[in-house]
Amino acid sequence: MKHKTYFNWSSGKDSALALYDLLNGKEHKVEELITSVNSYYNRVSMHGLRSELLFTQTKEIGIPASIIELPEQPTMLIYEQKMLEVTSQLKAKGFTHAAFGDIFLEDLRTYRDTQLQKQKLQSIYPLWKKDTKTLIKRFLELEFKTVIVCANSKYFDESFVGTIIDQHFIDNLPKDVDPCGENGEFHTFCFDGPIFKNPINYEVGEKVYREYNTPKRKEDSVCASAKTGFWYCDLIP
Repeated sequence: MKHKTYFNWSSGKDSALALYDLLNGKEHKVEELITSVNSYYNRVSMHGLRSELLFTQTKEIGIPASIIELPEQPTMLIYEQKMLEVTSQLKAKGFTHAAFGDIFLEDLRTYRDTQLQKQKLQSIYPLWKKDTKTLIKRFLELEFKTVIVCANSKYFDESFVGTIIDQHFIDNLPKDVDPCGENGEFHTFCFDGPIFKNPINYEVGEKVYREYNTPKRKEDSVCASAKTGFWYCDLIP
């Protein structure tokens, strides 16, 4: 019997590849997709993707989807309370496993595992510790398609967002940038591939620059230690 699993869906390429592997595996049955959304902007957290495109995307995947509404800049306390509420509801619905597309961020995995263990939910990471060059190559070989929606200004300028990832893109990445952007260098929107019934159509809209305080985890506040700049590309349904 397959484990009843929900997937923490980011809308990007790593989530798409991890979900593909789970759907083609024998151990897990993915029955729900969960995505965090900035309730102020009505966009996917970190990615800046419009919720309308997220809903179209999950509809084409064909798995029931839910959103977690978060304030614009949630404190760690608010975030953890909200996640506890959501995971409690999922546990009550019979879910036993939570899946993620993370690849090698040890601290983040430890944090996720610790929080989920409170609900006796087991976390799984289909892409964990796999070589990112191999992963992005496999992603393209499977004919997935994804577009850059957010990029760290430390590495990239405005022209980078709105770019579709291909082999030329990979070959010309700066040497200190991970091919999958696993260190937060960039985020993507996956709009086509073997997990979708149909491609998701979009147009490239406005490109904007935003700066955010780099947070330090505290129980009841977010303390700024520095500012990090990001370029965002608005995708229009």
